[in-house]
Amino acid sequence: MFQTFAPSTSPDQAPPRLSELRQLLDEKGFDAFLIPRADRFQGEYVAPADERLAWLTGFTGSAGFAVVTPSKAALFTDGRYTIQARSQTPEEIDIVSVPGTKLSDWLTDEIGKGRIAYDPWLHTAGQMSKLREALDPGLALVPSENLVDLIWGDQPEPPAEPFSAYPDDLAGQTSAGKINQISDKLREDHRSATILTQPDSLAWLLNIRGSDIPRNPVPHAMAILHEDGHLDLFAAKDKVALLEDHFDADITRYDPDELLRRVRKLSGPVQIDPDTLPDLIATTLAEADITAHHAPDPCLLPKARKTETELANTREAHLRDAAAVIDFLAWLDAQAPGTVTEIQAVTELETRRRQTGQLLDISFETIAGSGPHGAIVHYRVTDETNRTAQPGELFLIDSGGQYIDGTTDITRTVPIGEPTEDHRKTYTAVLQGVIAISTARFPKGTAGRDLDPLARAALRRMGRDYDHGTGHGVGVYLSVHEGPQRLSKASEIPLEPGMIVSNEPGYYRAEAFGIRLENLVAVHAPDPIDGQDDRDWLGFETLTWVPFDRRLIDIGALARFERDWIDAYHADIMEKIANRVTKTNWLAKACAPLTESG
Repeated sequence: MFQTFAPSTSPDQAPPRLSELRQLLDEKGFDAFLIPRADRFQGEYVAPADERLAWLTGFTGSAGFAVVTPSKAALFTDGRYTIQARSQTPEEIDIVSVPGTKLSDWLTDEIGKGRIAYDPWLHTAGQMSKLREALDPGLALVPSENLVDLIWGDQPEPPAEPFSAYPDDLAGQTSAGKINQISDKLREDHRSATILTQPDSLAWLLNIRGSDIPRNPVPHAMAILHEDGHLDLFAAKDKVALLEDHFDADITRYDPDELLRRVRKLSGPVQIDPDTLPDLIATTLAEADITAHHAPDPCLLPKARKTETELANTREAHLRDAAAVIDFLAWLDAQAPGTVTEIQAVTELETRRRQTGQLLDISFETIAGSGPHGAIVHYRVTDETNRTAQPGELFLIDSGGQYIDGTTDITRTVPIGEPTEDHRKTYTAVLQGVIAISTARFPKGTAGRDLDPLARAALRRMGRDYDHGTGHGVGVYLSVHEGPQRLSKASEIPLEPGMIVSNEPGYYRAEAFGIRLENLVAVHAPDPIDGQDDRDWLGFETLTWVPFDRRLIDIGALARFERDWIDAYHADIMEKIANRVTKTNWLAKACAPLTESG
């Protein structure tokens, strides 16, 4: 099993550790210390050695940060994690909702004047710049060694496994070709170099993968790419031991602790992404009087625009994965209501994926939330929280696999026994959101924020909504959460052909149930329709092929086009997947055309 179920934290751990941290604050003359979820690579997920926030507070969510003062401790997180945060932390830690409360305001109210310590490797240049501007003059940000590391006696060692080559015939482009593409743009923009600190950017650029982050095959490394195409790679020698014959570009390896020294030798202007670059590197450039030009990581958009080869490969990965998920759902449906635990469901689903013979990892910890646990958006079952799905409840299962040819992410919600009328009406509204995105046509230049309301319309007509975005970007045997593309109220990035995003509206009622439905879709140019004008139109190609639960669909609430879409989707599943599954009779019943009687 890739997934384990032992609790990784406990609320009881926080009080003594907070006490130790406060002793350090006193010894060093600090009035607060900032503890982010991030590591120096600023990815969403971190290695065990970088789980400082979880170790200190007990909170294991993937978004948030803490502030500790001599008398207060606060955990800042968003609506996806407020239930989880309260359950994982002791009462002495205040849960602060973002974006509702600004850190600068909280610090002013709680401290007034004083010195706020932070690890400059773990905060981005953009974060620190904004915080400095917002703070009152009496509050000073002070770079510091990491105070949590000083009290974390059994802190794990950093990951040490070597990187691996990713075949060019799967990437669809050589690393030399990608490097030339980025360096050509640097010369065009009159930049002498760019500093790359995102692991998935380097994985894409160099056609390599790693095992430094659980569930995400990315390498822990940084690089400086020069305008002439030469690349300085900062990674331990043992990390690149398997890549001697792989690189087809001009690359020089340095040990990671050489990075700042090489940065000081650059001549400007150097392109940096303030949203991902560690603050320490930005201040090093400033101290060396090197001009820095702010721009997004130049690998982000090229990486997001999947090649035709990548798209063909990921289609196959999704078909393989769909067959495994369908066999799991058929198994779950065959069990007597009230007999399946959350851990059993997770184990069975991973087993089905393993039986493909091609599963390299799960793409994230499977979310299997029965009944009230379904309302916890990123719930992770443990031996302590494991419960049996009871008759009359809903079971939300969000999971994915990592295959050499693709990364999958799918959510289905199923009834255990007989669903309620409210379950059916709410499920149908969520499904209507999926259909609205799946059938959307939009002109070139449309951003994720423009489409996000479509997925919420049916729920909002019921006076309901959800606190997470409608969709995130997804890589190809890379990170299951990939930027910059998103379907979100906050996303201003135009969607482009080749981008993969999730389509996952939901609804969550605390202590009762959660419903989420998720397909992955790829942006493409759809076939023309009669009467369309001459602008460039885009739409979505569906990648995920698993039926929706007909027992939860309120057919009478559907428009004709929505019913037709569901029937066509289920017919496509039969055509694409029937010869790949073991439970063909179950699939045929699940994909039968909708009728008024269901």
